[in-house]
Amino acid sequence: MDIRKIRKLDQEVLAELRTGQDTWQVFKIMGEFVEGFETLRQVGKAVSIFGSARTKPGTAWYELATKVAEGFARKGWAVITGGGPGLMEAANKGAKQGGGLSIGLNIKLPFEQKPNPYQDVEIEFDYFFARKVMFVKYAQAYVVLPGGFGTMDELFEALTLVQTGKVQGFPVVLMGKEFYSGLLRWMRKSMVSGGTISPEDHYLILLTDDPEEAVEAVEHFHKTGESMNPQNLKEWKKIWASKQKKKKRKEAKEPKRS
Repeated sequence: MDIRKIRKLDQEVLAELRTGQDTWQVFKIMGEFVEGFETLRQVGKAVSIFGSARTKPGTAWYELATKVAEGFARKGWAVITGGGPGLMEAANKGAKQGGGLSIGLNIKLPFEQKPNPYQDVEIEFDYFFARKVMFVKYAQAYVVLPGGFGTMDELFEALTLVQTGKVQGFPVVLMGKEFYSGLLRWMRKSMVSGGTISPEDHYLILLTDDPEEAVEAVEHFHKTGESMNPQNLKEWKKIWASKQKKKKRKEAKEPKRS
């Protein structure tokens, strides 16, 4: 992190406020929305995949992001990421490997964020809020891998929209059981027991480490048009268990290769 770059940005913002230039920012903000709408309006079905910019290639999480994005691409889904390095790069790479459309919504930052080379469509934003609108507006599901504050921001933004009914049939999948189990326990222990969320709100999320389950679950909820809730998640677990049993029986019948 270069503190001089951050201070320079802070000074530029203060200068705009002092001179009244902040009023003209409205047009810049409008421009970002217009560019996003014009570029993405014909994307079709898409999934937004989030995760840390700091995760290195070759790690388990990087490989997981690549696999799940490739799985979605092979099912005809476009993959939308934040366009940067780490798990964003992994997801864009997986989308390309799967023959799908790979989209990056990049954000200008003084550190960390550099566009990755695996994007078919690349849009650059100055404003996080304009970028966040595109993640939701042009996706039908979220897949959230391990990440930091930005990833958590996107996760809870989506959960808020589902909880309040602003989006319907919008599955949210967490990948990384070891990473996220503590968060879900805290939600049950502190948020549910404290009355800040309803007991059923805890079931707005599917937690899995299986890329195939992530893809199949999103496909299922996309087709039914239903949001995740206790009953629907319970039903999905039955469906998934049945699919796994059939898969194992089929594999057992296949002749072993020497």
